[in-house]
Amino acid sequence: MSSPRTLRIDIWSDVMCPWCLVGWGSLQKGLELLDGEIEADVRWHAFELNPDMPAEGEESAAHIARKYGSTPEQSKAVQGRMREAAQGAGVSLDYEGPDPEPQRWMWNTFDAHKLLTWAGEQFGPEKQTELKLALFKAHFNERRRIADHQVLIDIAESVGLDRSEAQAALMSEDLAHKVRAEESAAWDLNITGVPAMIVENKFMIPGAQPPEAYADALRRVAAKIPA
Repeated sequence: MSSPRTLRIDIWSDVMCPWCLVGWGSLQKGLELLDGEIEADVRWHAFELNPDMPAEGEESAAHIARKYGSTPEQSKAVQGRMREAAQGAGVSLDYEGPDPEPQRWMWNTFDAHKLLTWAGEQFGPEKQTELKLALFKAHFNERRRIADHQVLIDIAESVGLDRSEAQAALMSEDLAHKVRAEESAAWDLNITGVPAMIVENKFMIPGAQPPEAYADALRRVAAKIPA
């Protein structure tokens, strides 16, 4: 049996984005369908859904109503579809804390992206993915304030990263420039929504797709790229 092909997948995403978590789960299921055929080398890149979000954040329902003009009934219907898609992708958007469910809030994610950029540069793509998934969990399942530096440092520590190094990363202007460069690169690539996955620097898979769509797309890319 031949060794699996490894394809590089660059994912632009935001930890505030439910469809990004759904897309990740579906991608994993798509890779399971390709077991023994294709593996993924995943790198995460910065995209802010709400770059102007103030530090104090905004309650989610109010934010959606303001940004999209949605009624409460429309928002509830969309959330229902997202939960159904999440279940199909094997991920969860639901609160899993011990206390009564708190309000859902939207936060500024620029500093979270700084941590992700640092983790990828210093510790590699697997640790970056581990941190990304921990940030998703903190936001969707634990409803933590992921714009807060202490919360971000705690999350970094939870995946084995050093607290003092994480603090330094959050204060780094160099990392801030790198995050802005990644966001500029997204616009250069005509990425206006996330998730957006670019395979082998050539082929884009936009949005959250079903597992079979990811499997088919990766198989087509592998056929076009010399082994």
